[in-house]
Amino acid sequence: MMNDFSAVTEVINDYLDGLYHCDTDLLNRVFHPKAIYATADEVPMLFRTMAEYFPVVAARTSPASRNEARNDVIESVEFAGENTAFARVRCSFAGKDFVDLLTFVRTDGTWGIIAKVFQMTNHTTPETA
Repeated sequence: MMNDFSAVTEVINDYLDGLYHCDTDLLNRVFHPKAIYATADEVPMLFRTMAEYFPVVAARTSPASRNEARNDVIESVEFAGENTAFARVRCSFAGKDFVDLLTFVRTDGTWGIIAKVFQMTNHTTPETA
C-alpha cells in the first residue's frame, strides 16, 4: 500500500506542476483519457472532457510565468481498494483558491486521475489567513 500511496502522490505532484506551468503534456500523462472535469460553482454546472479541458489550460498564462507563489497542499489520500483512490488537494492560481477532489483509477499498473471535481473558495493572503 505504501508504494501505491507514493505513486498516487507522485501523480498529484505532477498534476500540480502541470497546472502551475500550464503544461498540457504533463497533464495528459496524469489524467486518464476518459477523465472528466467538473464544478457546480458555475450555472449551469461546468463539465468538460479532457479534449475540452486541455485547450483551456494551454491558453492560460501560467502561474509560473507570473512567478506566483505556490500554495499546494495534499490534504488527504484514501484508497477504496487495489485500483481506486481519492485525494483532496488545495491549490491557488490567479488569486483564486481551489479545493480539488481527485478520483484515481489504476489501469495497466498505472494510476491516473479519472475525475476532477473542484470548488473555488475565498482567496486568503498572509494578512487574512
